[in-house]
Amino acid sequence: MTMKQSSPLSRLLRFALVGGIPILLAILFLWAGGWLSPQRLTAGKLVDTLQSGPGEKPGFRRNHAKGLCVIGEFDANGNASVLSKAALFAPGKTPVTGRFAIAGGNPDAPDFAVPIRSMALAFTSPSGQQWRTGMNAMPFFPLPTPEAFYEQLVASKPDPATGKPDPQKMQAFVAKYPAVKVFGAWAQKYVPSGSWAVDRYNSLNAFNFIDKNGQSHLVRWSMVPQQAWQPISESDHQNKDFLQQDLVKRLAQGPLKWDLIVTVAQAGDASNDASKLWPADRQTINAGTLMLNSTVPQEGGPCNNINYDPLILPDGIAASDDPLLNARSAAYAKSYNRRTQEEAHQAPGEHL
Repeated sequence: MTMKQSSPLSRLLRFALVGGIPILLAILFLWAGGWLSPQRLTAGKLVDTLQSGPGEKPGFRRNHAKGLCVIGEFDANGNASVLSKAALFAPGKTPVTGRFAIAGGNPDAPDFAVPIRSMALAFTSPSGQQWRTGMNAMPFFPLPTPEAFYEQLVASKPDPATGKPDPQKMQAFVAKYPAVKVFGAWAQKYVPSGSWAVDRYNSLNAFNFIDKNGQSHLVRWSMVPQQAWQPISESDHQNKDFLQQDLVKRLAQGPLKWDLIVTVAQAGDASNDASKLWPADRQTINAGTLMLNSTVPQEGGPCNNINYDPLILPDGIAASDDPLLNARSAAYAKSYNRRTQEEAHQAPGEHL
């Protein structure tokens, strides 16, 4: 009788049943990490591809490497309490440790060369619960899935011979993911601002707010600036650190403020696709005011060793089914582990 050959995974699972639960858990961990399925997209593969552009920059984030720490507080007005039982939405103030950054893995990149900026915040309630959120100054994400984002990174990788992406690879990518054309159309019309302080930062991903009755409400949120918008100037193009210098100057004159605006979805609005905008007529709630009071360099600053994982959520906020959330969380963790290990091996006083 001919025996049907079993797969490596099934043989390992049978062995785990004999060897006990710890081995089974190890196998599941290895599978989740992609070791038993090399073709699968993993956090390590995604981070490797991100850092392949600028090259290794020990001690820095693999994306949004150039940034600045900020300190402040969130003053909730209680309006969002009808949607979420999270303590930070009850009237009162919550300390915030944040970070402004520009996209990309090069900590020495000129501010004017990278039009997409980010705001990351960690809210810490008196009970110790945290809400961490990373937002971007663009209205939607270019692509719907981690796999599509990874393929974009690969397709846009510069050809060593020309120093530019291969046009045929990019054309094939756009043909496979035509949704990216929508983002391209927005990017062509986008005018970068002259300050981190005047940008609107959006969650992009959807989340669920859970109210005191256990009801779930699908939402997105934005930090909307109270400071008047201004475009990037000609002089800004001559200063590689104009964003950081501008923020330091502004905060020396007084606090900077944003309104936390929560947008509530209606039936049919996408919960799992950050590349799709919700209609502009959706209900919005002003949940309170973010006030930033001071800034600190990220090297040695309080934000430097915070992993702004979007899935670190307090009771009252839960993840949606957006696949980008798990991918972001895993990639952030991988990047955090790498850079903190690199920092541990740097000589005292060595620049991060």
